[in-house]
Amino acid sequence: MIDRLRLDQFLHELASKRLASPHTITAYHHDIEALALFLDEEKQRQWADLNSALLEAWIGQCREQGLSLRSLQRRLSAIRKFYDWLNVKGEAGTHPSKGYQLKRPRQDLPSVLDVDRIQQLLDAAAPTEPLPALLWSRDKAILELFYSSGLRLAELSNLRLGDLDLAAGLVTVLGKGQKTRVLPVGRMAITAIKQWLTIRPEFVTAESGSAVFLSQRGRALGPRSIQTRLSHQAQRVGLDIHLHPHMLRHSFASHLLESSHDLRAVQELLGHSDIRATQIYTHLDFQHLANVYDQAHPRAKQRRTDKGEA
Repeated sequence: MIDRLRLDQFLHELASKRLASPHTITAYHHDIEALALFLDEEKQRQWADLNSALLEAWIGQCREQGLSLRSLQRRLSAIRKFYDWLNVKGEAGTHPSKGYQLKRPRQDLPSVLDVDRIQQLLDAAAPTEPLPALLWSRDKAILELFYSSGLRLAELSNLRLGDLDLAAGLVTVLGKGQKTRVLPVGRMAITAIKQWLTIRPEFVTAESGSAVFLSQRGRALGPRSIQTRLSHQAQRVGLDIHLHPHMLRHSFASHLLESSHDLRAVQELLGHSDIRATQIYTHLDFQHLANVYDQAHPRAKQRRTDKGEA
């Protein structure tokens, strides 16, 4: 087993000479002990036995345990400082954590609906039964607003009547970080919302308040109910996907960027504080362009044929 005496001495020195806070000491102990337990499992007897292969294996184990990138960075920082201290004592070995850089996990591209599927969903006929027809009026207004304005789920579920200015074609939402955005609402969404607002009084109760979208019991429609209704409507119209609100937000951003190529405008509409969060949609746009190229360019077609024959 790895000798914990050196760890105790390191933590004592942090507290006494460097005046680290109790919180910092606890965090360092937790992070370095996690490495010690791993080295014990690997039958290593000294801290100096840590090498690049073992470090990679430990990082992989941490990822499997669900640690975030930030938590992994904190652990590596603690390990580096501990091994710097061991290095002064001549006990650090090769010190593989010194120049180690965390590899960011591959970021999957968000799922989007193509325009044909969006139209299949939004232009679907209403159910023939009275109550499902009323609920479709509400759900269609929700779907149209998600796709028209790129709202987050919480932004839509918290929407109040005073947030809508349909005459001007605008909606005001309170986004992340308590930041307010004023967004345009498209013509089709305005029509759907107006249709729902003529029906809304049939759902109003004493608990309704000014919530735009109401449940059958007259309460503000919550996030989970909205997700359930979107999934239900997708199944009803025959879409073989798991439809969720963020897919409509992704579709809004992707389709807008494909048409405008204005990344800054899309950033503002989505309410992203950092444009890097918006840049994921440039990958989607490039993917679309690459597909068009493969289908349309004569030399691309020939290349695909040659590859197939090989």
